Amino acid sequence: MEKTLKQANRNIVKIVLFGPESTGKTTLSKQLARHYNTVWVPEYAREYLQNKWNNTRKYCESSDQLPIAYQQIKLENELAKKADRLQICDTDLLETVVYFENYYEKNIDSGLKKAALENNYDLYLLTYIDTPWEADDIRENPDQRKKMFDTFEQALIKYNRPYILLSGIKKNRFNLAVKEIDKILNSKSNLQRYLAKK
Repeated sequence: MEKTLKQANRNIVKIVLFGPESTGKTTLSKQLARHYNTVWVPEYAREYLQNKWNNTRKYCESSDQLPIAYQQIKLENELAKKADRLQICDTDLLETVVYFENYYEKNIDSGLKKAALENNYDLYLLTYIDTPWEADDIRENPDQRKKMFDTFEQALIKYNRPYILLSGIKKNRFNLAVKEIDKILNSKSNLQRYLAKK
């Protein structure tokens, strides 16, 4: 098992999809990765919890937080090596913390929370709940979407994370995300050119 919850040091732009379940994060992650011809980091919790449900018919429990977190950061670090200048992450450790804090009464591993607050991303794409709910084996709370959205947004504000809100139809979400990501990529490219001339 991965022994760290820290990001590998890579000089790339990192974008995170962030928000409650069934708000289009995975679809948009894949779409953005295709658009920029780069890698995307899947949400390991979905694979982990689906396997758990298939084998035990149990939902997520407090004891699942570290297995999910270790594998999530392992995936991110491994896939960062394949990214040229940009990596799209379907989730991050802060999302894991927010989820477990909400459902397990703040019983969060201190190392996980520390890493979640220390790991850095250039932009969070916060997905709103104006998408149809799609039920599956591991989605539990269709009636708590607004409450969870507010919880996720408050975490971004509390921890001073750079974010934009994505709402409306898929095309509008995608176009706004691309516009904001392009700004970051152009800004970093201009800075690198400036430093190269010095």
